[in-house]
Amino acid sequence: MQVGITGYGAYIPYYRIKAEEIARVWGQNADVIKKSLMVLEKSVPDSDEDTITISVEAGKNAIARAGIEPSRIGAVFVGSESHPYAVKPSGTVVAEALGITPEVMIADLEFACKAGTAAMQICAALVKAKEIEYGLAIGADTSQSRPGDVLEYTASAGGAAFVIGSDPLAIMEGTYSFATDTPDFWRREGEKYQV
Repeated sequence: MQVGITGYGAYIPYYRIKAEEIARVWGQNADVIKKSLMVLEKSVPDSDEDTITISVEAGKNAIARAGIEPSRIGAVFVGSESHPYAVKPSGTVVAEALGITPEVMIADLEFACKAGTAAMQICAALVKAKEIEYGLAIGADTSQSRPGDVLEYTASAGGAAFVIGSDPLAIMEGTYSFATDTPDFWRREGEKYQV
């Protein structure tokens, strides 16, 4: 059985902030920052946008491209390092907004910079095992950084969603994971910014 991407969608918030503006506020050299990071601007979420709203928009686009009814989706996985709630799952809100609930497997995944691809791997395995017809894998973030930190130039907002099924536009021939506990940054419970 071939398994892969049946539909795909993305959402990037409309608002932007230029690297020059961030550098000006912190008294840093914008030209050095732009040259070393190769970043001219980044997306910034509006006051009513978060990981959930970004996931919903990306999910709508993916389902539309897949050309399927949302009720055919048997699993929704939302991967993020910036879920808006500490306890309430993002996935249930996303699935409800997309018309996928109530008979659906849902989970939030958290793994900085990898949670979305983990969602794809899980959906592909479930489709391959014939546990579900389609799965929706989403990776979305509204990443934050400590003010003045170099991450402030690159920690941005956006999301991508993929409908995974057995009638793919793009076949997933295989995946490979390599994971170690080598933290480049982390954020403890109750802390606003990562270390």
